[in-house]
Amino acid sequence: MSEYPWSEATATGVGSHPGEDHLEAARVVFGEVPALPYLPELPARGVGADMIGRSAGLLVELPVEVQPSGWRFADRPGRDARRARDHLVRDLDGLEEVAQDYEGPLKLQVCGPWTLAAAIELRHGDKALADPGAVRDMAGSLAEGVAAHVATVRRRVPGVTGIVLQVDEPGLPGVLAGTVPTASGFARLPAAEPDIVAQHLTTVFEATDAFPIVHCCAPGVPFRLLRRAGAKGVSTDAALLRRRDEDAIGEAVEAGTALFLGVLPGTDVRLADIGVIAEPAQRLWGRLGFPPATLAAQVVLTPACGLAGASPRYARQALARCREAAVVLREDPGE
Repeated sequence: MSEYPWSEATATGVGSHPGEDHLEAARVVFGEVPALPYLPELPARGVGADMIGRSAGLLVELPVEVQPSGWRFADRPGRDARRARDHLVRDLDGLEEVAQDYEGPLKLQVCGPWTLAAAIELRHGDKALADPGAVRDMAGSLAEGVAAHVATVRRRVPGVTGIVLQVDEPGLPGVLAGTVPTASGFARLPAAEPDIVAQHLTTVFEATDAFPIVHCCAPGVPFRLLRRAGAKGVSTDAALLRRRDEDAIGEAVEAGTALFLGVLPGTDVRLADIGVIAEPAQRLWGRLGFPPATLAAQVVLTPACGLAGASPRYARQALARCREAAVVLREDPGE
């Protein structure tokens, strides 16, 4: 039996989709990447459907609202928080309808505690990242909300055999480097301590029995830190990987960490042949010195990032092309 919830030669998406039709987005996902479908996100619907607002709506006893500067903690739940919850409930209704007879793994996406902390402001205006106590409380609150969310999905879609929990942390490299601007924009917040970063990620990972992966589509993905925190997979843009990252990637692969490699753009381009799309994963595997036979099990192909900025036609084609290219990973290059 595989140590991963998915089968060999699998593809999936990162999460976001264009448009506002949640039912159509779910149908596209289950039709084009049936080996590892996911709950799509539609940020074009506005407040509460965006990455920050959607996950802030999961926070337990930490209400949020939208101010001109962005999301901010509030004294009590208001219209903006309700809107985020309504979007999610509607999406879950659609998921339940589309996945009625589905059996297999399912991927869910939530924004991670550090990217949330770098985006949500405290009541007095500073970003939550400036207050270690606030970050700690938010990580615990998020963990509780994520546990409830996963339980709800399991109840609504009883055929799910395993959940992959994708924790989106595009802001994490900036948090570690100390490049996140203050609320005023005139200064930078101090770099977070790696041990504390790992600790709060672990809090979220361990809240459920889901298979935790971290998605980061920024340069400088901290592979070793993510492994230490308990991530069982890392999702990233293959084009942003640097040669100096490869020692850490090799250590992760050797330890069994899955790689979700973004191999085509998230916005409309002319799509290459499937062999060309699969090539970055094959080349990386070869440089790392791992046997081709393990590639299709440990690597999942995805677009480089979310598809919210793409046309609906391209979004469908991109997922289909990832699915077709994933089959190439299973082929023996010697044949």
